[in-house]
Amino acid sequence: MGLKLNFHLDPRSKIIILAILSFMVFNDVSLYVSSILVLIPCICLFFSNHEKSAMIYIVVYVLAKFIQISILPNSIGFVAIILITFSYTTTTTRMLPILMMGYYTISTTKVSEFIASMEKSNIPRDIIIPVSVVFRYIPSVLEEIKSISNAMKMRGFGLNIKSLKNPLKLIEFYMIPILISAVKTADELSAASLTRGLSNPEPRTHLLEVKLTYFDYALLAITLIGFGIYVYTFLGGVLIA
Repeated sequence: MGLKLNFHLDPRSKIIILAILSFMVFNDVSLYVSSILVLIPCICLFFSNHEKSAMIYIVVYVLAKFIQISILPNSIGFVAIILITFSYTTTTTRMLPILMMGYYTISTTKVSEFIASMEKSNIPRDIIIPVSVVFRYIPSVLEEIKSISNAMKMRGFGLNIKSLKNPLKLIEFYMIPILISAVKTADELSAASLTRGLSNPEPRTHLLEVKLTYFDYALLAITLIGFGIYVYTFLGGVLIA
C-alpha cells in the first residue's frame, strides 16, 4: 500500500515517456519494444490508484494479441474483418498503450504541478499556458458530457441502441449541448487563467516542489532502453524477435 501512495511521476517524465511512445507507435517494432509499450502505462496506472483501468487495459491487449497470433490466421470473410479491426487497432499499431499513457498523464497531473515543472525546465510561457489550459479543459469537458448524459437519462433518452435509431434527436439532445458546453468551458478556463496571472511576465513563486524521483529515473530508463532497441532495429534493418 505504501508503494502505491508514494508512486508519483514528475510531469516532465510523463511527457517525455508519452512523446517517445508516440514516436515509436507509427513504426514496426520488435517484441521487446512492444512489451515495453504495454508495460509502462500498466505500471503507471496500477500504482496510481487506477488498478481497474490497468487490469482492463492489459486484458484487452492480451486478448487482442491472442486473436492476432492464434485466431486471425485461420479466419476468413466478415469474421476476419471484425478480428482485424479489433486486434490491429490495439496491438500492431500500438494505439492502446498510447491512449492509456495519455489518460494517465491527464488524470494524474495537476495544472499547478505542470506549470511549476515546466517553468523549472525553462520552457517558454507561450507553450506552458496553452498546454496548462488543455490539462484543465479535457477533464472539465468529460465531466460536462457525463452530466449531460445523466440529464438525458432522467428524461428517458439514454445513449443506447434505441436512441441511435433517431439520429436527429441524438444530435439535438447530446451533440448541441456538448458543443455549447465545450465552448463555454474554454471561455471560462481562459478567463480563469488570466485571473490567476498566468500571462504575467514576472517570475512566479510555487508552493509545490517538483523533482525527479527514483520512479521517474526507473521508468525513463525502461523507456530509453526500448527506444534504443527501436533505433538499433530501425537503423540496422533487422527486426529482433
